[in-house]
Amino acid sequence: MDTLPAVEHETAANPRWSVIWLHGLGADGHDFAPIVPELVAPGWPALRFVFPHAPVRPVTVNGGMAMRAWYDIKGLDIASQEDEAGIRASIAAVRALIAREQARGVAPGRIVLAGFSQGGAIALAGGLRLDEPLAGIIALSTYLPLAGSLAAERSAANAAVPIFQAHGQADPVVPLALGSASRDALLALGYRVDWHVYPMGHAVCPQEIADLRAWLGSRLR
Repeated sequence: MDTLPAVEHETAANPRWSVIWLHGLGADGHDFAPIVPELVAPGWPALRFVFPHAPVRPVTVNGGMAMRAWYDIKGLDIASQEDEAGIRASIAAVRALIAREQARGVAPGRIVLAGFSQGGAIALAGGLRLDEPLAGIIALSTYLPLAGSLAAERSAANAAVPIFQAHGQADPVVPLALGSASRDALLALGYRVDWHVYPMGHAVCPQEIADLRAWLGSRLR
């Protein structure tokens, strides 16, 4: 399949590590591109950041307005009435992005899959089903979709993948309780989850970036 258009940033020439970062509902690949200078530490190997644009589609909860979305949201209770077809289509799109990084010389074990909100949901659902081991999964202000089928569909290749999961205490979009329940579901399946909670809403804060920098740096050894 064709790969999604994306914003790309390489921290140095000839990167052999990649971070594929999926934006939230209604945003686009430009949304998190400015995080690169804040996140990257001196001495890290060359990285390619890939910030893909989700397809434009109608979103039910927003009155059917067309916007960039990884899947449809059908109601305010975002974990119910899941758009399974949309979620699985976005998982396939992410797999195509990973395959492109492989074709550019980056092994799957040097690819980190990251996402915020809806993008984080796809990072979790897709990364844990991927047949090749990833370097890590970053799931910010999000939850685990298709949770009921994960035990049967998860890949042994990513059974030990490190997961950085973070959430805001006052998140009005993805409630903290939903993020915590997703963490518990992952832990129950034996995943290694580095869990963080911050005094914020549906956002990213400086301490979160600092913690993520430390976590990501340990993956790049």
